[in-house]
Amino acid sequence: MTSYNEYKVVHIVEGGCGTILLGSSGLPLKKMEATLNEQAADGWQVVFQVIERKRFWLFWNREAVIVTLGRNG
Repeated sequence: MTSYNEYKVVHIVEGGCGTILLGSSGLPLKKMEATLNEQAADGWQVVFQVIERKRFWLFWNREAVIVTLGRNG
């Protein structure tokens, strides 16, 4: 098991407009890639991730990815 000196949590959420108009818009993969690439360039590594589903307004559900990053240094 690897331990890190620093940890960071990133929360990436599915778009609200697509959820309302289409019922579900899916996770923003391009945004996820860009965010993770930016963090990796600063030395962060993915330690753990989980997908959460929460009620959005009254009738819809919305997904989000919570990513825990770690780095030494």
